[in-house]
Amino acid sequence: MNDEQRHFFQQNGFINLGKVLEDDEVESFNDLFAADRKQYPYFWHPYGHHQHANYDALLTTPKLDELIRHPRLFPIIEELMGGPLCFGEIGLRSMRAYEGALHQGWHRDKPHWHEHPLRMDYIQLITYFSDVDEGTHCFSLSPESMQQPVLENNDEQLARGGVYDLHGPAGTCALFNVSVLHTATTRPTSHERRTAQIYYGHRARAPLANDSGIPATFWRDHEDAETRGFYGVLNERTKVYMRAFGAERDAPR
Repeated sequence: MNDEQRHFFQQNGFINLGKVLEDDEVESFNDLFAADRKQYPYFWHPYGHHQHANYDALLTTPKLDELIRHPRLFPIIEELMGGPLCFGEIGLRSMRAYEGALHQGWHRDKPHWHEHPLRMDYIQLITYFSDVDEGTHCFSLSPESMQQPVLENNDEQLARGGVYDLHGPAGTCALFNVSVLHTATTRPTSHERRTAQIYYGHRARAPLANDSGIPATFWRDHEDAETRGFYGVLNERTKVYMRAFGAERDAPR
């Protein structure tokens, strides 16, 4: 990450990194996406407005670790977060063709963490596996500088920051502070939007949420200590699975 990109993130709470994934990578991840949806339909559920998602995708398709810790993305995330990362969650999401009215559900995922230089407790990587433009569903956010006071009223923030719609070809990647106001924008379209949305946190902080189970092959059994550390911040969902299968005694202390 260069100085210009870091400054942009400071002033806006996000950065569009452009088409980071090569065409062959997009094809490979799209194949994983399609296979997951076909082989594990019972893991896919309605999510938000006009979405279907699998938030246990790391359980069903562990190969997604190749995207979660992608070598061209992971160092940038580490730099922005400023310390050892932990896995938060991953969601594969599909937004199919739609004939309804434009819909936006503006929200913040977590409060700002003001002790962090970028007021950032968790960061999200959103990756497009399909082309996204003005005629498709997209991800939208309201830019917010870390120097500005936090406006809890959504209308006030939208009036101050405006709206940025993330467009780009398949393979586009963006990072944003999950405390920044954002939404999926659903609009009439004949196109499907396919994404992976991955959260990363600080290793010494509490788990993000209970949406994604973490396989023991990563947090317990992996031969690499750093991999075990990255995946070792276990949420309650993972612990429920552990209790169910008698693995609770193996949890990291």
